[in-house]
Amino acid sequence: MRERGFDQALATIWAMSPETVIEWVTASGIKGRGGAAFPTGIKWTSVRQAPGEIKYVVMNADESELGTFKDRVLLEQDPLGALTGLLIAAYAVGARKAFCYIRGEYREVEQALANALETLRQGDWLRGVDVEIRRGAGAYIAGEETALFNSIEGKRPEPRVKPPFPTVKGLWSSPTLIQNVETLANVAVLFAHDVSWFTQYGTPKTPGTKLVALSGHIRRAGVYEVPFGVPLADIVSDPDLGGQVAGSGRLGAVLLGGAAGTFLTPEEVMNHHLDYESLQALGASIGSGAMMFFDDTVDLGWVVARLARFFAEESCGQCVPCRIGTRRLLEIVEAKQWESRVHDVRALAQAMRDASICGLGQTAPLALLSFIERPQLRPHA
Repeated sequence: MRERGFDQALATIWAMSPETVIEWVTASGIKGRGGAAFPTGIKWTSVRQAPGEIKYVVMNADESELGTFKDRVLLEQDPLGALTGLLIAAYAVGARKAFCYIRGEYREVEQALANALETLRQGDWLRGVDVEIRRGAGAYIAGEETALFNSIEGKRPEPRVKPPFPTVKGLWSSPTLIQNVETLANVAVLFAHDVSWFTQYGTPKTPGTKLVALSGHIRRAGVYEVPFGVPLADIVSDPDLGGQVAGSGRLGAVLLGGAAGTFLTPEEVMNHHLDYESLQALGASIGSGAMMFFDDTVDLGWVVARLARFFAEESCGQCVPCRIGTRRLLEIVEAKQWESRVHDVRALAQAMRDASICGLGQTAPLALLSFIERPQLRPHA
């Protein structure tokens, strides 16, 4: 605790009012690091102001997005950071019960969290907050916040229709704050220092740093912390980061954001930065921070087919647009009809975005759409 300044972080917030804690979070400009990038301060304010005597805080560590493994690294190497952020969040919104929901396969993470919780208990750092670890059952959909709530409640992990939003009606119909592991770790670091220290990194619109998980045809695969705004080219070429493309040595594409992400061409990678504004112009998003590299020998049509099959199999089946839509996309991709049926793909993708209950159906077509819109990615066509 002392080495990382987390004891100071908790001492700092306990000397503040909950409202002042939220003011710090808002002033820091922290956005959700799980993919949605929603302003953290707004979410905390909503839960704090929501009526209800019982409130909950949840750490979402159900990291099931393909190509993403940053939360696993964080929790294995520094579980006290995320737990400190969880305790700060509980104090700020007025919650006395907190859950750590971890991916079912993360057995080492579960033990690391249990050990860190025991350290906090022995040091009297919990201050009356009951923190419970829950392990998921391996379903991709359980990472969606409302499906996660159903899982904690002992139900089938299916998403709920929103609104009402979790900040008003979450776990057991009570106001609930749910945050990604990386977001909570950022909160801990913020209060171990101060707002001016935190905002010295990143960009004016998106302060701070981001963890990126590099995999595929890259020489130095792994998890790296970079400031928002760093050129994507630096992530690829810096010897202290990716350290050049592996395989053929020539970049073919980068899948940014995981399975529900966007393919970028080498030219786009060389000319854009890791910030929301720069990538928005490409129709892309940082998402969870996954960057999957492919050299120019890879048949990306095969990759798209694998992604389509993944979503078809992982759909919970609750809503028709996702249940049927993912199957239709899979049929088109496996038949390699994405060019002859491009109108059908776009119409289907639009229907899935507009009518699916949760993000799985809404984002499942993104990789395929980006592949269709970038003909230079199809040298094997």
